[in-house]
Amino acid sequence: MTPERLARIKQTLDTRQPDLSVLTDQVHKPRNLSAIIRSCDAFGLANMHVVWPKEGFRAFRKTAGGSYNWITTHTHRTMEDATASLKGQGHKLYAAQLSDRAIDFREADFTVPCTVILGNEVDGVSEDAAAEADEHIVIPMMGMVESLNVSAACAIILSEAQRQRKLAGLYDYRRLPDDEYNRLLFRWCQPVVKRYCDDRDLPYPPIDPETGELVDGVGWMKEVRKLRVEKKRARAMARDQAANQ
Repeated sequence: MTPERLARIKQTLDTRQPDLSVLTDQVHKPRNLSAIIRSCDAFGLANMHVVWPKEGFRAFRKTAGGSYNWITTHTHRTMEDATASLKGQGHKLYAAQLSDRAIDFREADFTVPCTVILGNEVDGVSEDAAAEADEHIVIPMMGMVESLNVSAACAIILSEAQRQRKLAGLYDYRRLPDDEYNRLLFRWCQPVVKRYCDDRDLPYPPIDPETGELVDGVGWMKEVRKLRVEKKRARAMARDQAANQ
């Protein structure tokens, strides 16, 4: 970890917006999801929400490239689950949806905790999502086509959200909670150790925030090996007990 790399990671974390998010409603095409998640990273979002079976979203991960590593993604089985969760966090829901009550997206207030709902490539936002939304927003079209690609619409809307939030000073100070900041700092500084811990359901070891390196890598690995031996012994004892019953 070079000092320059660590400084860039910290600068990025310091401008992340924990209360601005995107929710995709059954967006299927991997290239669109990839472009959306790249826009989320580019405009400083910390989270993205997806109504999509986990198996399908995992299949997309390879197409997202490195941008997938910088955004925390949350999958939901249904739109009802997703909107309930976001409203429970105090988010206002803006659905990108052409309707009688739709407003110009620039008239929406993106400085409040909010989520932009984007519909899929064929059907757009679902009826359930449209009904749950606090506002419908549209990007005014001045050409012959009736709509933009979903990923292009996402970038345009998030650009306006960034503009409003910068004017409000919301990028001028760190807004991530300490526990989330420290979790992401570890994951971004130590991706190899992060994967090792995630695969084995291990807690993350402490790192030095000034260097991004493990505080005691050798000692931690010794403890991990000891824990794995103990778990292996416990599993063997459980098998023996089951066999003797």
